[in-house]
Amino acid sequence: MHPTRFDKANVSIHNIGIVNFDANCMIKNKISSTRQGRGGKNSPATDPRFYYKGNRTKQLRAFVYTVKLGTLTRAAEALYLSQPSISLQIKALERELGVILFERTRRRITVTDAGELLYELARPLMDGLETLDRDFQSRLKGLKSGSLKIAAGTSTIQYLLPTLVQAFREQMPGVHLELANVTGKDGLALLREDDADFAVGSMLDVPNDLAYAPVYHFDPMLIMPLDHPLAGNKDIGIEDLSPYGLILPPQRLTTYRLVDLVFQQRQVPYTVAIEVGGWEVIKHYVAMGLGISIVTGICLSEADQAHLAVRNMRRFFPQRSYGVVMRKGKYLSPEARAFVDLIRPGLLTHREYDESGHSAR
Repeated sequence: MHPTRFDKANVSIHNIGIVNFDANCMIKNKISSTRQGRGGKNSPATDPRFYYKGNRTKQLRAFVYTVKLGTLTRAAEALYLSQPSISLQIKALERELGVILFERTRRRITVTDAGELLYELARPLMDGLETLDRDFQSRLKGLKSGSLKIAAGTSTIQYLLPTLVQAFREQMPGVHLELANVTGKDGLALLREDDADFAVGSMLDVPNDLAYAPVYHFDPMLIMPLDHPLAGNKDIGIEDLSPYGLILPPQRLTTYRLVDLVFQQRQVPYTVAIEVGGWEVIKHYVAMGLGISIVTGICLSEADQAHLAVRNMRRFFPQRSYGVVMRKGKYLSPEARAFVDLIRPGLLTHREYDESGHSAR
C-alpha cells in the first residue's frame, strides 16, 4: 500500500525533528565538555536534557551580538531591543545550557571559555539565518545571479563608482545591481533597516552602530573663472576669498558645514552668492563668472582645467575621505564582498566590522 500524502508529511516532520535533536545534542555535549569559566571553577555535570525551545534563536542572536559588539547596550541598539531584554535572553540561555557565558562586573562583561566555545558554534548559524533568504534565491537562480543594493550620494555615484560598477558588471553580469541615490539620514536609514547591503560615501560623524572604512582621500580645491582677479595668485589665503561671493552646495550637506566652520574659526567674513546642489552645476556657474567655490577634488578632471583656475586649499580646509559604510555585525553576501574587494581587497576584516570601534557621535 502506497503511503498517503499525510504519511509523507509525517515522515518529513519526523526527519526534521531528528536533525534538530542531533544539532541540539552536539552543542549541548560540546558545551558540557567545557564547563569551566575563566575563574577556574567547574560547573556540576548534569545529564543533558533535550526539549523544544521556541526562543532559542533569539537567545543565541542576543548572545552573538553581545560578543560581537562588546556590550549589552550596543547589542540592544543593533537588534532594536532594550538592554534588559538582551540581558534576560542571555541569562535564560546560561540557565538552559548550565554554564556561565559572561563574567559580569559593574563596568564591563568578559566572555568565559564556555562563551567563546558557544560563540564559535553559534556565530555561523546566526550569520546563515540572516542571509538565508538571499542565499537561497541566489542558489535557486544559479551562480552569480543574486542582487546587490548600494547606497551612495550623487557625487559618489557620478565620480567614484563608474569604474567599480563597470568592473563588477564584467565579473558578475548576472547580479542585479541597484544604486540608491541618497544622502545623509536617508542612507543611514537604509543601512539600519537592512534595505541596503552597504554604503559608499564620506562620513564625518560615525554613529556607534555603524562601521566606516575610509579608502579614498581628496583635497579641498578652490575653483575660479580663468579671468578672476585671484587666478594669477599662486598663494591664496582665506582672507583673500572674503570679498567674493561663494557658490556652495545646500546647507544640509557636509561641504557647506566644513566651509562655514573654517571661516568661523578664522573669524573671516564670507558671503554665499548662490546655494545649489551638484558639483557639475557649481563648476558650470563658476566658469560663467557667477562666483567662486570650494569643492572636493573628487569632482575635478583634467578637462576642467581648460575653463577653471584651480588652487589646492588643503592647508586651510580638511581632506575628505570616501569609503565603505555598513551596519556593525552585518553579514555581507558574496555579491557584496565581491564589490568591496574591488574597492580594496580584504577591506572589511572580521575585527573591523564586528568590533564596536570608535564613535564620534
